[in-house]
Amino acid sequence: MEKVAIIKYNAGNVCSVDYALRRLGIEPVVTADKETLLAADKVIFPGVGEAETTMNFLKAQGLEQMIKDLKQPVLGICLGLQLMCSRSEEGVNGTVDCLNIFDIEVKKFIPKRHEDKVPHMGWDTIGHLEDDLLKGLNEEDFVYFVHSYYAPLCDYTIAQADYIQPFSAALHRDNFYATQFHPEKSGRVGAQVLRNFLDL
Repeated sequence: MEKVAIIKYNAGNVCSVDYALRRLGIEPVVTADKETLLAADKVIFPGVGEAETTMNFLKAQGLEQMIKDLKQPVLGICLGLQLMCSRSEEGVNGTVDCLNIFDIEVKKFIPKRHEDKVPHMGWDTIGHLEDDLLKGLNEEDFVYFVHSYYAPLCDYTIAQADYIQPFSAALHRDNFYATQFHPEKSGRVGAQVLRNFLDL
């Protein structure tokens, strides 16, 4: 059986990812141990939280460079996606430097109409699906989002969503994959995304 590791750090949502993988018959290890992470076949970098605090924690634990050096398939989820970008506007004093795996700056949603609520929260469709990570999905499928910040469309975009403006619902560069939506909370569709990641 493949060894799947979930990075343990000061951001929530680790438990729901763990449960989602167990429903697929995988018994992941939740760990911050570098040797265990480096030895895993697949690594998942989930997160719910705030970018600057989390980056400071990753640096303090020595996890920042280790994540960038991983050679196996890595999946970032929600905050995980945002931290894999170059910078984020979610800093106490403005922008904060992130992991720079995807060379793009994370922006804050700015409402344009009265009905534009931030955070973007709930079920939404994704389109322009262009990667094996999204195999078996179609453009009518719904996934679950909760976020106030977004990665703009870019060369790494493999799926788009539209809320206030189009943004990256998923990214891919080399062995690094990321979803802004939560596959672990997206029912059948999310389970397919996790299955696809495990099959990479």
